[in-house]
Amino acid sequence: MSFTFAQLKTAIQDYTDNSETTFVNHISDFIKAAEERIFKNVDLEIFRKNVTSTLTSSDKFLTIPTDYLASFSLQITTAGSEDFLLQKDVNFLQEAFNGSASTGAPRFYAQFDANNFIVAPTPNSNYTIELHYYYRPTSLTAGSDSGTTWLSTNAPFALLFGSLVDAYLFMKGEPDLIQQYEKRFMDQLTRLKDYGEARENEDAYRQGLPRAQRT
Repeated sequence: MSFTFAQLKTAIQDYTDNSETTFVNHISDFIKAAEERIFKNVDLEIFRKNVTSTLTSSDKFLTIPTDYLASFSLQITTAGSEDFLLQKDVNFLQEAFNGSASTGAPRFYAQFDANNFIVAPTPNSNYTIELHYYYRPTSLTAGSDSGTTWLSTNAPFALLFGSLVDAYLFMKGEPDLIQQYEKRFMDQLTRLKDYGEARENEDAYRQGLPRAQRT
């Protein structure tokens, strides 16, 4: 089973039995809140991305992609070799390398603010870099009613029950019902984590097929 945007909105209204205008206007917010909880709690290979860019000579800053959530690695090409930069704290870089005074092939990086990385030492030339990062996919709510996303296709009930938690909080619903939907959401999240952090990263050739435990 999977959901289009329209089908998920309908399901949320069916579960809550609520077609009041203000509630309906906030359904997209409930869905986005569920997506955000999933993105922040489950590491899925499908939400990883690689981009290449260039460090400019004498410029210690590198623009962060707009869909960036977290880094996996930052790689730099120097004289035909490829090396990974070490991630450090901003204060360490600024103190150890005295601002822009130290130049050379960068060896370290840190997130300076919401829009920029800072590298050290400051580049003494233009360098090709490759960023491998965890990104925020486009929300289901950003597309048409017939649109789908990876989550709505492969984790539809995680998206549904996560949305229902916020929907019932908005409605000031019964605490026990909210707890039930929270439990259903967490169950789905656990299954998704098992897929993302175990099955997605292994194959039968290396690990063998899963075996049931004998009692």
